[in-house]
Amino acid sequence: MHRQLLYLGLALFVSTWVAGCAGRTAPAPVVLLNSQVPDGSEEYIKPTYKVKRGDTLFAVAWYTGNDYRDIAKYNDLSAPYTIFPGQTLRLSPRLDTARSPSPTAHKTNRSTPPTTRQVDKSLVDRPSPQAYVESEKNVKPQNVKTVKKSTGGVKKQAPAGFPDKVKQWVWPAKGKLVGTFSKSESGNKGIDIAGAKGSKVLAAADGKVVYSGSALRGYGNLVIIKHTDTFLSAYAYNDTILVKEREWVSAGQQIATMGNSGTDSVKLHFEVRYRGKSLDPMKYLPTLK
Repeated sequence: MHRQLLYLGLALFVSTWVAGCAGRTAPAPVVLLNSQVPDGSEEYIKPTYKVKRGDTLFAVAWYTGNDYRDIAKYNDLSAPYTIFPGQTLRLSPRLDTARSPSPTAHKTNRSTPPTTRQVDKSLVDRPSPQAYVESEKNVKPQNVKTVKKSTGGVKKQAPAGFPDKVKQWVWPAKGKLVGTFSKSESGNKGIDIAGAKGSKVLAAADGKVVYSGSALRGYGNLVIIKHTDTFLSAYAYNDTILVKEREWVSAGQQIATMGNSGTDSVKLHFEVRYRGKSLDPMKYLPTLK
């Protein structure tokens, strides 16, 4: 009984604190980031991932909150990054890569069919990792139009590593908010901002581009930026991508132009994820005036 009263009091305190911050015009304080992840049930914190039928390396990286290139390195995988149902993928580096055998090595003298069966077209706002997969033979991670030099904002000098906290969040685009976050199983796992085709898409916070391409079904031309060891943001449906993978970007720097790739109208789909768990971006972005 005492424990229940303690939890109730804590919940009332947190809700009052967040409500008091709702009217701010500045970005949400970074100290609230972890408090906005009250339930770890959907976070992926395991050191390994067991591949399911239909998974691709890109989908696994997005679902677990990692860079697909890092997972490939940890598991001695090379392009086109073929993985197998039942395979265990390591999500962190081995202590001794020179002596420790890879736990995921599969020796075979015959070709293996793709891990994906024919499925109906998945929508971007479905939470299951199956919503982000595509047959390996159809994966084209770099088949979108890009330019060598980013525009908008000042290019960020590569830091030594990721910070512990996000310094600030900014709106990723100007336009009309036409879709909001939903916690329901089939709900929207981000927000949608409608605008003119070709308008600017901006990095919502400092970070490193860990994905740039169109291999995740339902996202069209997509950019994923890693901000800390646990936070990622995604920018979908772009027309043109202006940044490359492994490039460090600054908050407010233009990374793409708005488009309708993978959808039926011109808009930006924006997601924020913590250890693979979808969060409501409105809790992080500055309050609209």
